[in-house]
Amino acid sequence: MLFVDQAKIYVKAGKGGDGCKSFYRDKFTPQGIPDGGDGGKGGDVIIKVEPSLYTLLDFKYRSSFFAQAGKNGSGKNKTGKNGEDLIIRVPQGTLIRDAKTGCILRDLVGPSDSVIVARGGRGGRGNQYGKEAQPGEPGEERELILDLKLIADVGLVGFPNVGKSTLISKISNATPLIAPYPFTTKKPVLGVVNFGDFRFVVADIPGLISGAHQGKGLGDKFLRHIERTKLILHIIDMSGQEGRNPIEDYYQLNQELGLYDKSLLEKPQILVANKMDLENASENLKAFKKKIRKKIYPISALKDQGLKELIKDVASKLQKIGN
Repeated sequence: MLFVDQAKIYVKAGKGGDGCKSFYRDKFTPQGIPDGGDGGKGGDVIIKVEPSLYTLLDFKYRSSFFAQAGKNGSGKNKTGKNGEDLIIRVPQGTLIRDAKTGCILRDLVGPSDSVIVARGGRGGRGNQYGKEAQPGEPGEERELILDLKLIADVGLVGFPNVGKSTLISKISNATPLIAPYPFTTKKPVLGVVNFGDFRFVVADIPGLISGAHQGKGLGDKFLRHIERTKLILHIIDMSGQEGRNPIEDYYQLNQELGLYDKSLLEKPQILVANKMDLENASENLKAFKKKIRKKIYPISALKDQGLKELIKDVASKLQKIGN
C-alpha cells in the first residue's frame, strides 16, 4: 500500500433549506393564514478516526467533500429534513490545520476522536411566524491540511542499512522490503509485537542521514513519526561496514533528532548494536562501550541472536512508562 502522510482537502458543509412561503385557505379564511415551514439544517462535515487506516492515500484521489443540503420547508408548517452529515475517515494520529490561517483545529490522537470542521447552514424561517420566508444560510467551507503522525509505542531509528527492516520483520508481524542497500524503506512500517499477554506497536522509520532535520535524504518528512512514540530504539551497525564509525553514528543521529525537535532527546532510548555476527563487530563494541557508557543490547537480527532479551526489556520499559 502506498503510504501518504500529508494531504490538502476542500470541505463544504450543506446549505440550509429555504423557508417556505405558504398560506392555508378555506371558506372561513379566504385571505389565508401563513403556514410555511422552516428549512432543514445543512449537514456538517465531520472528520473521524478510523483505527483500521494507516495512510492518507484516499485523499490522493479525492480532495473535495460536500455535505448534503437541508430540504426546503413546505406548507402546513412542515419543517424540511436536515441534510445528512458527511463523515470523513482518517487514520489515528491525524492533525488537522486550516490551510489559510495555519491554525490547528484538532489533533486526532484517540481511537474514537472526531471533530466538526465545517458546520451546516441554518435553515431559513418559513412565513408561519407572520414574516417573509427566509432563504437558508450557506454552509461553512474551508481548505484543510491533513498531517499524519503515526501512533506507535516504539520507533526504530538509525542510519540507512543498519538492519531496522530485518529487526522489525523478526520481532513483529510486519513484512517490509529488505535488501542490502540504503533507503530500501521509503515509508514508515508498522508492526505489532506480542510478548505474552502484552503487545506493542513498533514503527520502522526510513533511514536518516546527516542533515535529515533539514529535509536531506528522506529527511524530516519522516522524523515527525517519531514524535508520538514512547520509546526510541536506536539501531547501530556495530560491524562498521561501508566505512562507518559506530561511535560517530551514535552522536550524529542524536544530533539530528535534537536539531529537529529537542523533546525527542528526552524520550527513553534503548541502544541496539546490530550485526554482531559480522567481522570487527566485537572489537567495535568494546571501543563503543568505553566511549558511550550506556547499556547497549548486542544482537544479530539476521541470525535471531539477542532478540528475546531485547523484546523483554522493551516490553518492561513500556509497561513502566504506561499510557
